[in-house]
Amino acid sequence: MPNIKSAIKRDAISKARRLRNLSNKSRLNTARKTFLAAIEGADAAKKEEALRAFSSEIDKAAKKGAITKNGAARRKSRAAALVAAAKA
Repeated sequence: MPNIKSAIKRDAISKARRLRNLSNKSRLNTARKTFLAAIEGADAAKKEEALRAFSSEIDKAAKKGAITKNGAARRKSRAAALVAAAKA
């Protein structure tokens, strides 16, 4: 436990940010699982809709700083590749 006032404040801020990022990442993982379940046996329209919803969640997480911009682009690219492979 820090003794200096500024260190105490930083510790509190770090804990709050960690919880916020944890929540955002959890929501992203839930969206990923929903997306993967949707592309298993759905028709093409449902796959596209699932991709749009997942991409939106990825963008939200990147905007909030839970994941990096490049990480978001990579996840969206991989998701799009899965949908394209499932169509073929």
